[in-house]
Amino acid sequence: MKIVLTQFVTLDGVSQGPGSPTEDTSDDFTRGGWLVPYLDEVFVRRTSDWLGLADGLLLGRRTYEAFARDWPQITDPDDPFTERMNSLPKYVVTNTLTEGSWHPTTVLHGDPIHTVGELKTQPGRELQIHGSARLGKALLSAGLVDTLRLVVAPTVAGSGRRLLDHPNAPVGLRLVHHEATAKGLLLLEYEHVGAAPVAEYAGMTAFV
Repeated sequence: MKIVLTQFVTLDGVSQGPGSPTEDTSDDFTRGGWLVPYLDEVFVRRTSDWLGLADGLLLGRRTYEAFARDWPQITDPDDPFTERMNSLPKYVVTNTLTEGSWHPTTVLHGDPIHTVGELKTQPGRELQIHGSARLGKALLSAGLVDTLRLVVAPTVAGSGRRLLDHPNAPVGLRLVHHEATAKGLLLLEYEHVGAAPVAEYAGMTAFV
């Protein structure tokens, strides 16, 4: 399976608490809910399309517990995400949980690089990471993420946990799709291409 990291971020790279002021207040974060003013039909359609490509969800413990609490309570039959989120196989990377309450769930113990690496060899389409920024950063740095999908909101949070603050190694990405919504969201899709390339600037003649 391909591992796909899907994240909502601000212009300054904050991924914490996009959906509500009370979604994630850890470390005294008070600026949550920054994505919501920019949601529109294009955002919903595109992210629903992305979710339709998933054969499983890969989550860290904190995100898993929040999702397991909230998603089963959504009963709106017109919600484009609920049925998929609740029915997809869930894989939670944790050394503190022994079992999951949001079925079907498989608990992955041990070194996440090893356990996720083994899971990646199984047949299927996409194993998608939603939320779980710490897990996503670790897997991206280890070269296990095949695709990075970002929804970038036109706002600067100024504080909060950043998605790509200090990866362990430079990561090379290639832009394969981009789209802008009427409300200003950027929908970006990148492929992982290995180590980030570097070069020395030799003047404009190098580009002619």
